[in-house]
Amino acid sequence: MTSPIAFHTGRWIPQSELTVPIDDIGFVMGTTVVEQLRTFGGKVFRLEQHLARLRDSLTIVGLEIPFSDADLSQAVQEIIAHNHPLLTPGDDLGVGMFITPGNMEHPGQQPMVCIHTRPIAFGTFAGKFVSGQALVVPATRQTPVECWPRQLKVRSRVHYYLADLEARKIEPKARAVLLDMDGYVMEATTANMVVYFAGEGLVAPPRELVLPGISIAALEELAKSQGIPFSHRLMTPDDVAKADEILLTSTSPCVLPCHRWNGRPVGGGVPGPVFEHLITAWSDSVGLDIRGQAAKFAVRDVPAA
Repeated sequence: MTSPIAFHTGRWIPQSELTVPIDDIGFVMGTTVVEQLRTFGGKVFRLEQHLARLRDSLTIVGLEIPFSDADLSQAVQEIIAHNHPLLTPGDDLGVGMFITPGNMEHPGQQPMVCIHTRPIAFGTFAGKFVSGQALVVPATRQTPVECWPRQLKVRSRVHYYLADLEARKIEPKARAVLLDMDGYVMEATTANMVVYFAGEGLVAPPRELVLPGISIAALEELAKSQGIPFSHRLMTPDDVAKADEILLTSTSPCVLPCHRWNGRPVGGGVPGPVFEHLITAWSDSVGLDIRGQAAKFAVRDVPAA
């Protein structure tokens, strides 16, 4: 097959045929456990950690699936082996995994387990490696832990959507950073946030209060390998306003610099020296120029896998 394939609950199908029924709980109630991965040079990044987090999420929602981690790992490797060669050489894939409880009438009896790919949307962030990302704290808050545990990674993200809408009304092209109900900084929409203070090092919110991101774990390892202190503590928006650098970390871009915080410039401008150390170390660790690849494939001439 010369077109992309997808995994659908034990079957391989053309990706163009991958659908979610309108009576599936993932559609009706937004109950969809999800993981988003990426490849570097066609090799998937930290698959084991993603699968471990996936299992934690499934446990939280009380969902059992008829596939082991080994089964899922094999399916991911097979879909990459087929779909990655369909890309232009040098390009890479985002790999999505989503699991729903299935039909509304029989929840959990026949869960839907899907894996699919798409070219990484480099065009959405390539320029931000140079210009930075503006951040705004809107009135919309992070969901309380009493609603669902922060380690649960799901598609129920309407609060992210509303927060970004509000942020862009305050400053065009800005991205929202959500506070918890006590007014402490938690995370950006679909990204963990890390703050650098000269004399203290990198600081992230407490682990138990934010999504346990695979990328922020990688960033912490890289920081320590570069001799950059890394700690976790509560921070208010006023604390963050004093930062020398603010970074976002997530699957596709890995790490991005931020140039504005609530309408004010961050530190001495972007890209800052800590960001430069970390993006270079990350590129070295995966054997690929992350920024160069993003710039090269920010615009694609033809549709890809």
